[in-house]
Amino acid sequence: MKIAITGATGQLAHFVIQALLKDIPAQNIVALVRNKAKAESLTALGIELRHFDYDQAETLVPALIGIDKLLLISANEIGRRTPQHKAVIEAAQMAKVPYIAYTSLIHADHSPLGLAQEHRETEALIKQSGLAYTLLRNNWYNENYLANVQHTVEQGILYGSAQDGKISSASRQDYAEAAAKVLTAEGHGNKIYELAGSTSFTLTDLAHYIADVSGKTVYYQNISPEDYTTALTQAGLPKELVDVIVDADVQTAKDAMFSDSKDLEQLLGRKTTLIQDQIKVLYHA
Repeated sequence: MKIAITGATGQLAHFVIQALLKDIPAQNIVALVRNKAKAESLTALGIELRHFDYDQAETLVPALIGIDKLLLISANEIGRRTPQHKAVIEAAQMAKVPYIAYTSLIHADHSPLGLAQEHRETEALIKQSGLAYTLLRNNWYNENYLANVQHTVEQGILYGSAQDGKISSASRQDYAEAAAKVLTAEGHGNKIYELAGSTSFTLTDLAHYIADVSGKTVYYQNISPEDYTTALTQAGLPKELVDVIVDADVQTAKDAMFSDSKDLEQLLGRKTTLIQDQIKVLYHA
């Protein structure tokens, strides 16, 4: 049984590989990477590396020969994902890979998020491919809200445009462990999992969590999407990322990030990681 992971030097893939190593031998894992030099740590673990570049079609089919299960982790170039994913799916067909799992987006079929369209298009391509599949519709990562905890504490203000929208996020490691379980077990063929946290929080709640851990006064300040866009732009973030962050908050206010699905919890066999616990780790690191 050979399991291949795309984007194997990425953060999610790192956790997937660590989870897989608990259940299967390293020689059964194939890391598909654009730059082998960046993946030497995987080689040291006994994992096979294969050159795999979405934009170099000639690298795709050879890298997938002999693969039994493929995890397609969604590409990170927003706006170019669909053609890149299409190339991978077609290569999987040509290499006769029997099964593909794909990291999609929560409620991808009807999500109002701007990111959802490329996931919808990719899901359609997978369903049309004739391959057995599992769609892992991941909600937002807890980590998306934790990058600036120290700065938030210093300011005493958490800014956003999500109003009182509930967020059912989970940790990157939670999603990775679920993916690993799906890849190493039977019975997940042609299934769709809506993967979300066991609990939900608002940005007001998040500000309280940060305050509790830091011992400082922190509150949530809701601002208009326009002002949030300006603030993030002035902070030096690239326009594409600013658009994603602001859109996520605007749609959060419309319940796009809320889910009461227990699919993730059931795959893990436990509750998902509380964002409060991750704040404690970050703040006291």
